[in-house]
Amino acid sequence: MPELPDVTVYAESLSAKVSGTALRCIRIVNPFVLRTALPPIAAAEGRGVQGVGRLGKRVVIELHGGAPEEPWFLVLHLMIAGRLRWYAAGAKVPAKGLLAAFEFAGGTMAFTEAGTQRRASLHLVAGRAALAGMDPGGLEPVGSTLEAFRERLLAGNHTLKRALTDPQAFSGIGNAYSDEILHRAKLSPVALTRSLDGEAIARLHQATQEVLVEWTDRLRAEAARDGGWPRDVTAFRPDFAVHGRFGQPCPVCGAPVQRIVYASNETNYCARCQTGGRLLADRALSRLLKASWPRTLDD
Repeated sequence: MPELPDVTVYAESLSAKVSGTALRCIRIVNPFVLRTALPPIAAAEGRGVQGVGRLGKRVVIELHGGAPEEPWFLVLHLMIAGRLRWYAAGAKVPAKGLLAAFEFAGGTMAFTEAGTQRRASLHLVAGRAALAGMDPGGLEPVGSTLEAFRERLLAGNHTLKRALTDPQAFSGIGNAYSDEILHRAKLSPVALTRSLDGEAIARLHQATQEVLVEWTDRLRAEAARDGGWPRDVTAFRPDFAVHGRFGQPCPVCGAPVQRIVYASNETNYCARCQTGGRLLADRALSRLLKASWPRTLDD
């Protein structure tokens, strides 16, 4: 799923192309992507774009509404397989995976989704109050104070992985960047939030800032080199430290990256850097192996 760095760069790239222009036409290809009926989606056509921003993991396009104080908002949630692609004016937009197309004077933005599970969504809402109703309420992690970060972290007693990826606690962090943050902070993904001392919380706060800012800057630079649009939006990047790198060497200590598999997700971590060499039980494999499950890297 595209997370804070990816969605930020999507919003910045789209803003540079369409802010101050009009949304000429919206073509809904898959009707299931549209999750609102009022205002009708056709009513957004012809309205000027005031700006583009981010709401959690959503891209938000602000349009001139019925009155200056009542803007309208197109809210695109990419979920796991949704992507945004830009095509210059006059270029053919491929039909494969296309959910909707948004035509502007300078080109067309295609909203696509790979696979057969249709989870991506499009909402059109009127007014800032309606937009605020879609906000899960998580703290914006970049630029947050240590005090605000600590308050959100300790609001419940959950594993660090769950706390970081809870949209009601922190905005925009998902499976991939939570792995990278916890590796940078040298903290176990299954450690409970209220078990952390002040130094560990400060380390986690700093790691969160560093990882998200560094990767946003990297993706921003990549988009600039690719003509002003992010081309490769993926949760599996070769320069990640641990996420998606099961069995590969940790870039810090060289130990093989480990993982915990659950449902369709997995948590990647370095046992040597994050858990004192202890292997975390995998819900599937560890139950199968039982007493044969290795407890440490040495085992």
